[in-house]
Formats: sequence, C-alpha cells, structure tokens
Amino acid sequence: MLNKKVADLRKDYTLAELDEKEVAQDPFQQFEKWWNDAITGEIDEANAMTLATSSSAGIPTTRIVLLKSFDADGFVFFTNYDSRKGHEMAANPHVSLLFFWKELQRQVRIDGIVSKVDAGMSNEYYNSRPLGSRIGAIASPQSKVIPNRNFLEEQVKTVTEKYEKNAPERPENWGGYIVKPVAIEFWQGRGSRLHDRIQYSHEGSSWKIERLAP
Repeated sequence: MLNKKVADLRKDYTLAELDEKEVAQDPFQQFEKWWNDAITGEIDEANAMTLATSSSAGIPTTRIVLLKSFDADGFVFFTNYDSRKGHEMAANPHVSLLFFWKELQRQVRIDGIVSKVDAGMSNEYYNSRPLGSRIGAIASPQSKVIPNRNFLEEQVKTVTEKYEKNAPERPENWGGYIVKPVAIEFWQGRGSRLHDRIQYSHEGSSWKIERLAP
C-alpha cells in the first residue's frame, strides 16, 4: 500500500543546469570542478560515497566509504580486506561509486574496476591516521559476528596495551583500493524531474560524452 506521507515528500531542483556542450572533455577534470564546488560549498563530508559491490552470484550490497584521493588513475578508499566488501571485490571487481551532494542538487556515479593499491600507499595512509583509528583497524574483525560491544572494547584494550610503547604497523588485511572508471555520470537536478544527466564512457584512450534521458 502506498504511504501517502512518504509519497508526498518531494523537492523541485532549480539551482543549476548541466550542458554537454559546456562540460570538460575529460571526466576527471569535470569531477575536480564539481569536487571543488562541494568543498567551497562546505558540504558536510563531501568525500562520503556509496560503494556498491556484489558477490560472484550477483547479490549486491552497498555501504558508505570515504574517498581519500583521486586523480586520472581513479578513486581511492581504504578498508579491511577481510570485510564483506573485501571478499566481494575479490570475487567480482566490478563496482559502482555514488556521490550525492544534496546541497548542490548533484550526484556523480562512477562505474569501474577495483583493485588494491600498492603497499607503500596503504602504509603511508595508515600511518597518517589517528592512533585510535590505527588500533581499531587491528582490533576489529570487520563484518564478522561478535557476541557484544564488550568483546570489541576488550579487543581494543588488548591491542592498545600491546602497542603502548611502539606505534602499530599496518595489518596485512587492511589497505587501499582504487576504482578505475569505465563510465562516469554527472547528474544535475532540474525542475519537474527533468534532470540533466551527462555520461562519459571510456572508448580506448578517449571518453565519449552523451546526454541521458532523466
């Protein structure tokens, strides 16, 4: 049954427009432009992105992760290799990322192939994290069933005591991934749900730019 209170929630989008004749020819340059808009617009956690993965059987899951860097090679985030997403990415490297910057009425969807970054990059980022986050990465058996909160707190206590005098090293089951895009879609909200959608798809060494119907 349709819940009218939910169904009646709507907002018309009128802040901006997006024209395929005016976007950058390179999607990374277009992303950087929108990224800078999100940063200067003081979007709360502009680097928060939905990561969609699926199992080898095609069963999807999603969660929020944090973008930590991007360049012409792709988009980088860090996590536990033994987590559910880690196992799914190992089984099926096809993933999708989604940024939703509601204050700008914008979305960016990135479809691509994921792989691990090199150990040096993972070490560098791990060592830059606050001590509590480094300890947490060691203590938490991410995605595994645990009996209660106390179990986790005891794990943290044990790891903290172990590294009381020495800084912890990055665990082998934790590190970075890079998503190398095959398609990137820029979505700008428009009035009456007639949104602007500009898609870049990879063709050899170049990018094809097309408008999609909303």
